[in-house]
Amino acid sequence: MSIKHRLIVALVLCPGIILIGAMGYMLIEDYTILDGIYMSVITITTVGYGEVKPLSEIGRGFTIFLILIGFGILAFAGHAVVELLFERAWSDKAEIKKMKKQISKLKSHYIICGFGRVGKAASEHFKAAGVDFVIIEANPDQSQIIREKGYLYIEGDATWESVLSEARIKSAKGLLALLNADPDNLFIVLSARELNPTLHIIARAEDISSEKKIFRAGADSVVSPFATAGKQIAGNILTATGKYGDLAESFSLPEAVPQWLNVQHGSEMIDETVRAFSDQMGREVIGIRRNGKDTIFPDTETMIETGDMLLLVDEKKNIDTKQERRSSTPPKLVIVDDNPVILRLYTRLFQKAGFYPITASNGRDGLDLIIRERPVAAVIDYMLPVMSGIEVCDEVRKIDVCQETKLILFTADNQPETHKNALNAGADVVVVKSPEASEVIEIVIKTIRAAS
Repeated sequence: MSIKHRLIVALVLCPGIILIGAMGYMLIEDYTILDGIYMSVITITTVGYGEVKPLSEIGRGFTIFLILIGFGILAFAGHAVVELLFERAWSDKAEIKKMKKQISKLKSHYIICGFGRVGKAASEHFKAAGVDFVIIEANPDQSQIIREKGYLYIEGDATWESVLSEARIKSAKGLLALLNADPDNLFIVLSARELNPTLHIIARAEDISSEKKIFRAGADSVVSPFATAGKQIAGNILTATGKYGDLAESFSLPEAVPQWLNVQHGSEMIDETVRAFSDQMGREVIGIRRNGKDTIFPDTETMIETGDMLLLVDEKKNIDTKQERRSSTPPKLVIVDDNPVILRLYTRLFQKAGFYPITASNGRDGLDLIIRERPVAAVIDYMLPVMSGIEVCDEVRKIDVCQETKLILFTADNQPETHKNALNAGADVVVVKSPEASEVIEIVIKTIRAAS
């Protein structure tokens, strides 16, 4: 019998034994119903009050029976109540412990910050897609709803680095910052980008003026639910009425061609990884259907099996350019800076730009890396430990095999003398540091293109 069933039985037996005792005293001692209930209660609870009137021998025997039976029932009821309370407390702790263990094993998962209307829709979509995700929610009432739905969650403030770390942000694939306050979303983006420079981040913005700030904080894209819904509705009605015309570009709707590809028995794709297949085909695999279960954005190391269905997407525009870029090895690029935050930021940005970045944190290691890897370009900080950026440029230009490497020196010193010394040492371009990290990326790309 379960604890709840035992508690129900105990709650039935307690009033039952009181009524039996009252009826016994009424029949044996001719008590009134009120006197019988009173005598039954004080007997079962053993409070020790005096008898209503002297008991007969039969009445005393009945009292002994009532004390033994009643005390046993009360003990049974008390045990059931205490056991139920302990079970609930232990069950909650065990459930939380189990959930934390599951979260600690997550890899290539998604993090949803905020379980409002947008967060709920995102979690339902993730669940339907069969991907791993964890929700961070500060509201206890919302956390209870998440718990009832069976989602993995952490009750806490998503703006805290400790909470993001608990959600295993360093091994996550993507993050959605969906809180109702733009400053909170901006802070989440800052913290998330600091903890995981390669994380794909999408943030929500209520105010148009906040979008640029959130972009600068490190978001890959910023979405306004109302603006997006308005554009989608307008686009649908224009398309339906045949008047889409020149507005296509303003709505920025992607021209994509989805295609399901069956993996037949004997196919050369079998036992290939998703990454290898994507590189060979020049087309990204965004989903796998296996044994009736769909997985969106599968891990790139997933092995392709017989019977799989692969969902491929090509954009109609610039397909040839994308295929050409994917079919070739990403060009190597060396980044030398003693600031780990800068290193992580530029590593992510250059990866998105199509480079294979390699990093060093001092001048000597940076020089050795450039000589060994012979990258297409090297982005070097002016102030470095061991060797300065100008010294690195000077040493690189003394080596014949590194003459084609473009050297970009970036510095906070805007003095003409510094620029002159850097150019004399062999730097191709000198860039003054600014809050806009994208400027460095653009300059590197222009420098490389100018040489080709």
